Amino acid sequence: MTRRADGSYSNAWRGVSKVILRPTIRALMKHDWQGQENIPREGGAIVAANHLSYADVLAVALFCDQAGRYPTFLAKSDLFKIKILGPIMVRLGQLPVYRGQADAALVLRDAELGVKNGACVLFYPESTVTRDPDLWPMVAKTGVARLALATGAPVVPVAHWGAQNVLPYGSFKPRLIPRKTVRIIAGPPVDLSEFDGLPIDSKTMRAATDKIMADVAALLAKLRAEEPPAEPYHPAKARRQLRADLRKLAEDQDAPEQEDTTEVHGQ
Repeated sequence: MTRRADGSYSNAWRGVSKVILRPTIRALMKHDWQGQENIPREGGAIVAANHLSYADVLAVALFCDQAGRYPTFLAKSDLFKIKILGPIMVRLGQLPVYRGQADAALVLRDAELGVKNGACVLFYPESTVTRDPDLWPMVAKTGVARLALATGAPVVPVAHWGAQNVLPYGSFKPRLIPRKTVRIIAGPPVDLSEFDGLPIDSKTMRAATDKIMADVAALLAKLRAEEPPAEPYHPAKARRQLRADLRKLAEDQDAPEQEDTTEVHGQ
């Protein structure tokens, strides 16, 4: 029976999706996977992953599926209102995100219910593909921490590398020949015990989110055999710094002209 998109779903529809998507994803990319034993086989769970490309959605979905969990994604609530697409998403048990709510707790209300009902929710804490020039995880939104602290569900950090070679961000032309390898690693659930009993406020959520993303970055560093940056990329700060650098450059370029004008007037 098909019910609301709150973690419930149609077994038949999920079965069909597996038959279609499993061979399709394997045909699109090769894989090198580690750590699937860290994903709980039952009960509510949150998989927190970095985001490099729209192709990594497929890779991480298959990674979770082969770990024994059907991945549940978060999608804008407006998508559930679209004919054909919306009903399919409901039948697959996907979860809506209600952006624009005055009460932040309402944004993830169905996701919270889904996790409590046993869903394995795939969460991209950055909310979008990273803008870091070197493709490290950037500063994340705090929704992942809110969901984890509200439900008590384990948060499994996942890092992947290679999906950006299958479909670079901003491109609509996948690079399928030769098949690229996507490497994925899952670590043990993040230890969030230090936040037990604390109010779920902005300070707590920021600290918990940063701890989750530190584990994700450490896993990615292992895949890349490189050191992650000391601080994650912050798009807003980067834009402010760019504007400041451009102003400084403009001022430096104007300075000699002003000096030359003064000298002429002095003569």
